[in-house]
Amino acid sequence: MDKIVKSDAEWRAQLSDMAYKVTRKHGTERAGTHEDFPKDPGTYMCICCDAPLFDQEAKFESGTGWPSFYQPVDGEMVGESVDRSFFMKRTEVHCNRCDAHLGHVFPDGPQPTGLRYCINGVALAFEPEE
Repeated sequence: MDKIVKSDAEWRAQLSDMAYKVTRKHGTERAGTHEDFPKDPGTYMCICCDAPLFDQEAKFESGTGWPSFYQPVDGEMVGESVDRSFFMKRTEVHCNRCDAHLGHVFPDGPQPTGLRYCINGVALAFEPEE
């Protein structure tokens, strides 16, 4: 996979203020502010680099206010790291292609994986299936 590397100024010019805050500065959007994605078949792409991250079929309603998925399209595209902010230990997930912060993964999701990828909606773009 080709890594996407841009300067801070390039990311600021490309992204909305909230997408920049979330993806480049590890922010979090307020719950319930970005759950307006279509229900049609398709793929959720990284807002920064268009990498395919999650399939509509893996999306589920978690009741958290953030888009939730039980698995990524390709495990190679979504990386993990330890997040110790806010006096907690969580597993952060990011796009392996451009290092965009996406959200966190928790072990309380549905089968078949038992995982809940809790993703900031502003970090995603939806591409309908053709």
